[in-house]
Amino acid sequence: MTSPAPGKRALVTGATGYLGSHLVAGLLGRGWQVHVVTRPQADMTLLRQLLGRVTVHEHDGTTGGMLELMSSARPEVVFHLASLFLARHQPDDVQALVSSNLLFGTQLAEAMARSGVRHLVNTGTSWQHYRNEQYNPVNLYAATKQAFEDILAYYCDAEALNVTTLALFDTYGPGDPRRKIIPMLWRAALTQEPLMMSPGEQFVDFVYVTDVVEAFVLAAEHLLRQPGGHRRYGISSGQPMRLLDLVQAFQRATGMSLPVTFGGLGYRPREVMLPWADYEKLPGWCARVAFDVGIRQARPSPDADA
Repeated sequence: MTSPAPGKRALVTGATGYLGSHLVAGLLGRGWQVHVVTRPQADMTLLRQLLGRVTVHEHDGTTGGMLELMSSARPEVVFHLASLFLARHQPDDVQALVSSNLLFGTQLAEAMARSGVRHLVNTGTSWQHYRNEQYNPVNLYAATKQAFEDILAYYCDAEALNVTTLALFDTYGPGDPRRKIIPMLWRAALTQEPLMMSPGEQFVDFVYVTDVVEAFVLAAEHLLRQPGGHRRYGISSGQPMRLLDLVQAFQRATGMSLPVTFGGLGYRPREVMLPWADYEKLPGWCARVAFDVGIRQARPSPDADA
């Protein structure tokens, strides 16, 4: 992959999250100047070691504040990873989902348009495609992600924004604090505490975090060479496996036993049994880290809370 010229400027939302913090590190390692957007009282733990190398902009929640932030950062590419993920929402969650996944993103797009910033790498989800349909969101989270893409269609046409959306599948890697399957499996392996799971017939698709970072960087490089519009790509390992088989693969790769009880939990409503398959591949990208390698690298460090 060709590295961008030193000094290229990026603005990253969601930089305090797991994927966002890895993207910030990846951009810095490639010579980018990185600006990040945070909210008041944001947990900066995952960015702590990078704070001296990035410019932090605190967003006050207003559109005017976003305009000032964008004018100050003057990025060539915006990477939008900030979102609120909820697999199942409650009535009290609706406002937060709409605010995080629609209002914030629309403020970002408006500020880009007003500031002459044209290039946006947006983050979508394979969960926008339940039953492999072109549009059928699994849950309200996925529906808000699709709604934001509909808003971006306006900004692409009316304001000449140049957008690429990367629809992510499951992701994993070292130091992952999220309540995801891989950290749960590692916790069970290290503590031997029983882990209740569904019957396990659903297929899952895991992509290692460094491969995800490569996809974001490559998407930005394509954007800088392409005309305006909106392109969408699926960032998949290309090798989905049943949850049952994933557990077996974990045990083979690590040599550790897992105290898993399949069927101890039921399937969730609208469980994704088969991941989205009808996606376009990002040109020049493929997942490179094999699962048996990535899962060993994802082992928590000895000082981590197992």
